[in-house]
Amino acid sequence: MKIAVASGKGGTGKTTISTMLAYAADNAQYIDCDAEEPNGHIFLKPQIEKVESFALPVPQINTDTCTFCEKCSNACVYKALVIVPQIKKVMFFDELCHSCGTCSYVCPVEDALVEIDKEIGKIQTGHAGGISFVEGILNIKEASATQLINRLKKYADKTKTVIFDSPPGTSCTVVATLEDVDFVVLVTEPTLFGLSDLKLAVELVKDMKIPFGIIVNKHDDFVDLIEKYAQEENIEILYRLPFSKEFAKNYSQGNLPFDDYKDDFKNVLKTIEDRI
Repeated sequence: MKIAVASGKGGTGKTTISTMLAYAADNAQYIDCDAEEPNGHIFLKPQIEKVESFALPVPQINTDTCTFCEKCSNACVYKALVIVPQIKKVMFFDELCHSCGTCSYVCPVEDALVEIDKEIGKIQTGHAGGISFVEGILNIKEASATQLINRLKKYADKTKTVIFDSPPGTSCTVVATLEDVDFVVLVTEPTLFGLSDLKLAVELVKDMKIPFGIIVNKHDDFVDLIEKYAQEENIEILYRLPFSKEFAKNYSQGNLPFDDYKDDFKNVLKTIEDRI
């Protein structure tokens, strides 16, 4: 069973819910796909056993053999390459490159364009107690974590309950995380901002045709914004994690009361399994 935990905005408690679900599962794997700012390790405190570099191929042009024909730059739909034949100059914008290999494929001159590996991040694996732990970390200044996320998803163990901690929002990195999962848990908070961004996330998972439900973090009995919306849209609220000053204090110290909520989140997992 593959479950992605997502949110329309940052700061809703997505990692809180992700790690609690992983802790409650009997045979869990936690994969932190929020590679620009992974923080699941703060709460699960894993023992890292292996660190792997993650690199992507990028073009390198040999101006001694390049004929400046512009075939590579014309073929690049991302405009990562610019050839100026009049002055025999090549400009490469690596932040735009998607490592698709098209430029090297169309280059007519042998050795004029070769691909070299560029490290964009790393993948760390290990265990947090009985939980299998996988984490992607994008290097600072890199523009996109999508390809790193695609690699992270290959670590998913089909024999386990896999919890993917998604990046926030509804961008390409989120789409990459949600692809091929069995269920999406959308985490929100009972605020106007939370509701607004929840609606965007709901639209995304509906477009992707993935079963989903809502978990309300910092639930307040006196605020029914999310309750009304869920009722109007016929969306199941899987759980309401109550607002708690003590919970917030523990969170700020890198501790979550996993055992206090373990049975509750086991019930959430059972509900998800029944839905699937």
